[in-house]
Amino acid sequence: MQHQPVTMSDVARAAGVSVTTVSYVLSGKRPVAPAKREAVQAAIAELGFRLNTVAQSLRTGRSSTVALIIPDIANPFYAQLARGLQDTLRPGQYHVVVCSTNAERAEELHYLDDVVKRCLDGVVITPSWLTPEDFDAVREAGIPVVVSADSEWRDLDQVRADSHEAVDEAVGHLARQGHERLGMLVGPAGTPGGDPRLELFRAAARRHGLELPAGLVVRGKHTREAGAAGLRRLMSRKNPPTAVAFVNDRTAIGALEAAEQMGLAVPSDVALIGHDDIELASLVRPRLSTIRYPAYEVGSTCGRLLLERLGGRVSLSQVALRTQFVLRESV
Repeated sequence: MQHQPVTMSDVARAAGVSVTTVSYVLSGKRPVAPAKREAVQAAIAELGFRLNTVAQSLRTGRSSTVALIIPDIANPFYAQLARGLQDTLRPGQYHVVVCSTNAERAEELHYLDDVVKRCLDGVVITPSWLTPEDFDAVREAGIPVVVSADSEWRDLDQVRADSHEAVDEAVGHLARQGHERLGMLVGPAGTPGGDPRLELFRAAARRHGLELPAGLVVRGKHTREAGAAGLRRLMSRKNPPTAVAFVNDRTAIGALEAAEQMGLAVPSDVALIGHDDIELASLVRPRLSTIRYPAYEVGSTCGRLLLERLGGRVSLSQVALRTQFVLRESV
């Protein structure tokens, strides 16, 4: 014999309060007196009440769910970003669903379409191949969007890195160490956002008298394998670089592995600089010098901007977070 599911009315009767009060306790939308809240929570525990989130979504038009769309869930940077976002949204009773695109445009578009179809409450995204027009359907549906990216997105809320001082400090250190030729591994060609990290290193190289020629720029995915392959290509050049900067720490760590296999000493034969300062950067040997971009703060700031939008803010908000050059043993 099946038991009837416990309803909010059952909880209200057991707690001696109204159904509206139970609803406020569950949603957190309105303050509830401590005694009544405790009575509701006790009744929920005693009766084994479970909220039907699907029915609630149909009734309120809210899913209480936010999508986090990222290029690669295996990258520890995005794990910390997700944690910062989740910690910020949790008090508002929002759940975060992580969608990993493998940095493919078709996957990015698929997940954006899913956001609209499922009527999610918001989306935080690090796009690789999207253009502003790709967000039209999301905006027409009234779903707030926050972009986490280095390149500028003029019409969307955004959190980005401000790395001018950190990169200048890193390249200045290389110049003082006697380096003359700088190489760099960046992402694939043709991305709509361009190569903002490459442009920062190019500008800093000019200021400090280093060469960063086009022939010493290698493109590839943001993976350890791409980092290893990129270093092999760079060091096979007729005039190889004496120092190499990488688009993220994962590629730099792959390059460290390749250097060891090639019999190159880091930093005496070639110096390496990563970007992001994931935890592994301080654990590999030699410990990786890098540009620290605070992933947790990125996520929490994205969450704050999203909550402001959900709370009614209409003005555009763009936040630049300072990065820091972390000097370790690889330069």
